[in-house]
Amino acid sequence: MTFPYDTRLPPDLAALKLEIEAHARQFGLDFYETIFEVVEADDLNEIASYGGFPTRYPHWSFGMSYEELKKGYEYGLSKIYEMVINNDPCYAYLMRCNHTVDQKLVMAHVYGHCDFFKNNAYFTHTSRKMMDDMANHGVRIRHYAEKHGEDAVETFVDRCMSIDDLIDMHSTAIKRHDESTRFDFKEAAPDEGDKLTRFQSKDYMSDYINPPEALKAEEAENKKKQQAIERSFPERPERDVLLFLIEYAPIKPWQRDVLSIIRDEAYYFAPQGQTKIINEGWASYWHSTIMTERALEPWECVDYADHHSGTMAMSRGRVNPYKLGIELLRDIERRWNTGQFGKEWEECDDLDKKRAWDMKLGLGRKKIFEVRKIHNDVTFIDTFLTPEFCFEHKLFSFAHNEQQNNYVIESREFPKVKQRLLFSLTNHGRPFIYVVDGNYKNRGELLLRHEYNGIELRMDRAVDTLANVQAIWSRPVHLQTVVENKPVLISHDGTNATQKNLGEADDPRKNPPPPAK
Repeated sequence: MTFPYDTRLPPDLAALKLEIEAHARQFGLDFYETIFEVVEADDLNEIASYGGFPTRYPHWSFGMSYEELKKGYEYGLSKIYEMVINNDPCYAYLMRCNHTVDQKLVMAHVYGHCDFFKNNAYFTHTSRKMMDDMANHGVRIRHYAEKHGEDAVETFVDRCMSIDDLIDMHSTAIKRHDESTRFDFKEAAPDEGDKLTRFQSKDYMSDYINPPEALKAEEAENKKKQQAIERSFPERPERDVLLFLIEYAPIKPWQRDVLSIIRDEAYYFAPQGQTKIINEGWASYWHSTIMTERALEPWECVDYADHHSGTMAMSRGRVNPYKLGIELLRDIERRWNTGQFGKEWEECDDLDKKRAWDMKLGLGRKKIFEVRKIHNDVTFIDTFLTPEFCFEHKLFSFAHNEQQNNYVIESREFPKVKQRLLFSLTNHGRPFIYVVDGNYKNRGELLLRHEYNGIELRMDRAVDTLANVQAIWSRPVHLQTVVENKPVLISHDGTNATQKNLGEADDPRKNPPPPAK
């Protein structure tokens, strides 16, 4: 998209940018060059609807997001203060109508994000030229639409986007498969006759001890097993369903390219979902530190406090990632400054001594920089959430009461609160789905398995997803899962969805996917 006006920073904001950037670097933040552009509210909503990128491929879902953001802004229900892109250089957008104190706050917040994008381990695999990649993706899909028809391409993009979370987000850091090329040749299989069960015997007793009929039957059974192994693929359950479809689905070259585009973008956005709490907490920590210690003028305090508190406010029904992230980082900084960690601290049973504990180590700032580098949300919460933190911030878990038909406090106990929080963050709260067999029952059908962890799939969404996978695979698709505490097989043949009960041998709860290599 192009703007009919100059988006460069005016002189006053350019001076503020230099000032905030200098403060950020003095505090030790390390980031790529950051380019700020000033745009109108409507244009910022449009950029946000594209996921933060000004140019992407055309799709109706982006227009739907734009209408939602536009209505929210017009009715005063929501407002986008900033938008920053993980790129080199980083691009950030400021809303033209914001007050000066808001622009300062946003710039400081942006530099926190830029530092996180550059240094966090979960972003190391992402493309640092994604602005160009997104534009190239848009050009390719527009070309396919002109060549093959808009309806056909949009329908296929719909199907791909509906399954774009069926990826293995940890595969960028874990070696799942051995690398192979077409020049790798397997060793010849040993002679099946050498594997037969033979007992030692005298020559005249051989036919009696080792009956030829039994040996032939065993040989035939071994051959059947070997053929089944050679015929089955993948060799082990594959979590990256999109990659499996790209490699094996009978689709046209342009469809394979579109599916690859959707997969590449899914992997680019995955770390942002993995680090929402710690990323927003890190950026909020630094905008708070820079504003209160360096950049804030006395007459701006009230406006800053108002807008900052609005960002940190908790709402009913969900956790505010800004609030949880910044408070947990501050708690880590306090604990490592005072020495409230380690074996001695954990083994101390004297509450009065713990309250007055201060070893004056001054390691807090160094520790949070370390946390920023190596953690995602799950490891961040699992490692640093403490019972004292939960009590101080009044955290609790809630559940739905079927009799009263409303949500009630389930528990304030630390293990339960931590478990619920980690459970909601694992895999973005979405189910784990694996490809188990690409030649199910030797009919070219696709078998998927849901890793059941106590929560059942929503059947309407499961059926819709199976329908889209089936449209790409072109053969019936099956899913092993659990419904009403019973193992079932949900199937879709392209027209209808069916469901049948399974035996214990196919229960997903008793046959979890093997661990990664």
